[in-house]
Amino acid sequence: MKLAILSRAPRSYSTQRLRTAALDRGHQVKVLNTLRFAIDLSGDEPDLQFRGKQLSDYDAIIPRIGNSITYFGTAVVRQFEQMDVYTPNTAAGISNSRDKLRATQILSRHHISMPATTFVRDRADVIPAIERVGGAPVVIKLLEGTQGIGVILAPSIKVAEAIIETLQSTKQQVLIQRFVSESKGRDIRALVVGDRVVAAMRRVASGDEFRSNVHRGGSVEAVELDEEYQRVAVRAAQIMGLKVAGVDMLEGNDGPLVMEVNSSPGLEGIETATKLDVAGAIIDHIDNQVAFPQIDVRERLSVSTGYGVAELVVHGDADLVGKTLGEAGLRDRDITVLTLHRGTSVIPNPYSRHVLEAEDRLLCFGNLEELRRMIPERPRRHRRVKKLPKKPIHDEG
Repeated sequence: MKLAILSRAPRSYSTQRLRTAALDRGHQVKVLNTLRFAIDLSGDEPDLQFRGKQLSDYDAIIPRIGNSITYFGTAVVRQFEQMDVYTPNTAAGISNSRDKLRATQILSRHHISMPATTFVRDRADVIPAIERVGGAPVVIKLLEGTQGIGVILAPSIKVAEAIIETLQSTKQQVLIQRFVSESKGRDIRALVVGDRVVAAMRRVASGDEFRSNVHRGGSVEAVELDEEYQRVAVRAAQIMGLKVAGVDMLEGNDGPLVMEVNSSPGLEGIETATKLDVAGAIIDHIDNQVAFPQIDVRERLSVSTGYGVAELVVHGDADLVGKTLGEAGLRDRDITVLTLHRGTSVIPNPYSRHVLEAEDRLLCFGNLEELRRMIPERPRRHRRVKKLPKKPIHDEG
């Protein structure tokens, strides 16, 4: 396999470990500075220039895109995708994970448990937003920040209001998030590769510091994750479109709470803590996947006139409940079920004998007219009415 590591830090621990792991397995590998690429759109086929020359063929890339070059870096990764070069992390996945608000929106849509979070702009909305997440103390986060930078714990509503006002005056956008007191100063980093957690560590903050990042003096220890933590970590990475990710979770009273999904996780801390060959696991995964370049299913399949991709939800009152996929007659209507989603489980290429249950979600490709007939009218959202305490009735006179 011919592999390129996209990195501006060729001497960093993570880049060196990935390079060594690839060479030890007999692969060709080069470290290429992401900023030295030029995206070539002048020919009949998508192409890339590197240092002014046409780039040679590569089987796969490992993007290590820094926060400061997200836009250009993801454009380069996207061009590799157009050239059918395998990347474990898509450009969309990197962009989604880099923006904390966007990542939170996507994860919440897929029912991933997270600390209660809100986002506001107007000063008048700040105090109601803090109250919605449970009141002070509250965590304030910059939308783009790494290694604990831009994460502030405000002990009171007045302090939180002052911090948010100051940050917004400097054109910074912030999230307001519930402070999970039971997990103060501790979190879990799970390193996901493909569809499994290959290593995990607990990070513990130093002294009174509530941020547990190693770069802020935190200590690390290897940890064995139970099935629930592993499932949540893998699911969060998959939802973000990342095959290699560091998933940070708080240990809440009711289970794991996802804080962040990192598309360029550092390897030094977790390899040191666990004594595991995480870099080797990443290289092995890529080696097994190079024959399967990333494909945007909706983009590719929607090219067929009159055909497209849609998700069908099996509602409890539908006549599909209790029927097998075969009995549902979807194939007769020119509809193919690609995956069946049941809760947090995903069944790819389901058999016709699978019995449908209420709230199953079917990702389908087929005739758009037939798909439209099967999609019910969207229900209107009901406004949540906040119940106020009844006022006491006083007799007059």
